[in-house]
Amino acid sequence: MNKANLLRSVAETGYNVGFGAKKHFATFDIVQKTPGWIAFLSLAVGVFSLVYEPLSNKLIGACIVVLGIAGLYVSLYDTEKQSYEKHGIRLTQLFTNLRDLYRDIQSSTNDSDLPNFQNRLAAIEGEYYNTGTSKQILFSDWYAHYKFFWQHQIDWIDEQKHFRFFRDKLPLTFMLMVGASIGCCLILAVTRFRGGWELVRC
Repeated sequence: MNKANLLRSVAETGYNVGFGAKKHFATFDIVQKTPGWIAFLSLAVGVFSLVYEPLSNKLIGACIVVLGIAGLYVSLYDTEKQSYEKHGIRLTQLFTNLRDLYRDIQSSTNDSDLPNFQNRLAAIEGEYYNTGTSKQILFSDWYAHYKFFWQHQIDWIDEQKHFRFFRDKLPLTFMLMVGASIGCCLILAVTRFRGGWELVRC
């Protein structure tokens, strides 16, 4: 393996490790913060419904029940949340080791150092494959995209992978959901427009 290929391999592993770390932290954050937000919103709506009557209708009540069900779903992960944080910290350490390895390879002028660099990469990859939890909470992938691409220092990975906004930085499922929502809104708007137009013609 030559120097250019090794740099690319380190960057690809760095992406996997860094995104994995952020996904663990995303699950930890969701499990840690969501129950508090659900409790606050439910209490706030309950208080304001005493003085603002539209908040006490059936639709709002149904939304509060759905939030309660979401809280129950999140609570299933509560017993494991510390392990998500621990794995996230360890994966971040491996990510830092990969960044240092990448810089060492860049600054090296001796090809005889490449086998040593390959061994360091193999050791980090071996630990990465044995670290982490495959079970992640719903929407952790979306949150991890935000944490990785918009909060993390990934310039050294981008030197090799050349991330694109729509291809890499936005989750595919998020774009599909936005597209479906826009489509539903357009269909609803056209249906109402046609209904109003037919009423005018009558």
